[in-house]
Amino acid sequence: MFLRVNRVPSILRSSKDPLRALRKSNSTLSAPPANNESAVRPRTIFSGIQPTGIPHLGNYLGALSNWVKLQNDNPQDKLIFSIVGWHALTLPQNPKELSASRRDMLAVLLAIGIDPKRSIVFHQDSNAMHTELAWILSCITPTGKLRRMTSWKTRLAESRNANDESEVDESLLNAGLLTYPVLQAADILLYQATHVPVGEDQRQHLELSRDIADSFNRTFKGSSRMFPLPTALITPAKRILSLKDPSSKMSKSAVDPASRILLTDSAAQITAKVRAAVTDSIASGVTYDPAARPGTSNLLAILAACADEDVQQVAERCTGMSHGELKAEVASAIESLVARPRAEFHRIRADPGFLDQVAREGATAAREVSARTMVQVRARIGLI
Repeated sequence: MFLRVNRVPSILRSSKDPLRALRKSNSTLSAPPANNESAVRPRTIFSGIQPTGIPHLGNYLGALSNWVKLQNDNPQDKLIFSIVGWHALTLPQNPKELSASRRDMLAVLLAIGIDPKRSIVFHQDSNAMHTELAWILSCITPTGKLRRMTSWKTRLAESRNANDESEVDESLLNAGLLTYPVLQAADILLYQATHVPVGEDQRQHLELSRDIADSFNRTFKGSSRMFPLPTALITPAKRILSLKDPSSKMSKSAVDPASRILLTDSAAQITAKVRAAVTDSIASGVTYDPAARPGTSNLLAILAACADEDVQQVAERCTGMSHGELKAEVASAIESLVARPRAEFHRIRADPGFLDQVAREGATAAREVSARTMVQVRARIGLI
């Protein structure tokens, strides 16, 4: 099957020498700011999320709310948010469910406050230049580096446990699981991103992206560096744990649906899930002690995150409560937080024409930016 030809940006259509025109009109793309200018130059911020179902409360408080904050608090920056469908294919997908999940995720991003007039928001899989650049970068990335990635080691360990064997051949895992960090690097570098919001579990992937960018710059030299080395943008992240197993993060892949609160859960569902959350048998009131009382502490952390307060102050305020009273307080706080985006989601999701328009315009804007990068990349490697 052939990939659809992407729309060619106007700057390419109107010039007999597109490379020269691109360099003239947008030369700053290929040159990172000097150290003394970095503080005043706008940043290009890129981040992505997989279309793997409705996000849960942990996703929202841990990452998505920070996207909205970055958008609203930094008017000088360019922000690019992508729903990374290509990455979802590293695991088996039901085509109909994946198609619905793509729309769900776009509707969620719009519902929580991502503004398509302010930020570029689009489906990664609508821009084939992601996979084109990923292939080019994979040709300069040693497999040894990819095998040292924690994500690959984790998948290999999970495969071994699933097969109940001490040794499992790597051939049981698909190549996409090994190479998807290169695609992740391509996602970032394609837009000349200078900053990437990351959590601790993604730092290794960003370091690989920096290594790949540096390798390309040194291998294919020009008058200036092709890619800036993306910087980790550490944003405040609330770590929300499972309601059923407070030793692990809240997860969409957990077997028990009561372990997580989805952004589309009704008030009744939220109340039921919080009421059934694991706490402890200590009868001396409510205290914040993650080691000794992980379940209770997780509820306090959720309450503090929803109210954007310090968890210790929240714990002091709740000292005299019973667990039942604490759970009622937590359920009320969650409902207050998600009621508006939940209503917005249902409104937006019911308008497929609007979603298609946002997706189409976002993809066009993304291709306009990425085409400039790819013309320069092709010229550097000799394919233009």
